[in-house]
Amino acid sequence: MNYVPGDLRDQLAHVGYDVVQSGLVVGSGGNLSARIPDEDAIWVTASGSWLDRLSRGTFAPVRIVDGEPATVGALPPARVEPTSELALHLALYRARPDVNAVVHLHPQTALLLDALGEHIRIVTTDHAFYLRRVSTVPFRLPGGPEVAALTAAMAADGTDCLVLSHHGCVVMGDSVELAHKRARNLEEAAQLTYRALAAGRLENLRDCPEEFLDRLSGSAAVSV
Repeated sequence: MNYVPGDLRDQLAHVGYDVVQSGLVVGSGGNLSARIPDEDAIWVTASGSWLDRLSRGTFAPVRIVDGEPATVGALPPARVEPTSELALHLALYRARPDVNAVVHLHPQTALLLDALGEHIRIVTTDHAFYLRRVSTVPFRLPGGPEVAALTAAMAADGTDCLVLSHHGCVVMGDSVELAHKRARNLEEAAQLTYRALAAGRLENLRDCPEEFLDRLSGSAAVSV
């Protein structure tokens, strides 16, 4: 994979390749986007894109304000159809001006826990640092305005990690890299939670200590 950090599409393509290789996605089970600097627009994956086969040509530039094709610099609007979850991405960018990247995936362990009625536990300091909290969006039909509006409303308080019930997850960040880290940590937290559940020890699974959570709340200097 040729990974060129300077171009957002290359960064997103790197994320797509990694999440497929890591087992967080099967085929085209998800979509990615990033806010284009100095533009009221995003790059978003094309409809039906396999996330481990992305290239610059598999992203569509779309205006945030109205969802119409965007012109980026000297580039004409792309002739690719944006993902069917475009409304979800646009709603999140409108609700969260601080968000510069949105990763929507269908990770198996997180979805299995949701189907079992279990929430994802915040076990490690990494989970606490990157996820902070995980909210669950009640089921709404994928691709529609209702799931987009409900998810954006639940993210408006600063929540960056949401499980879409029976559907997938959405993670956000102020950079593609941060959204990527959150996606990986969300599924790791889900896997640890499920292992405890399978071992019959879920009631014994302890959350990250309050001492560390208090430090996160009181200081932006904490790093892990």
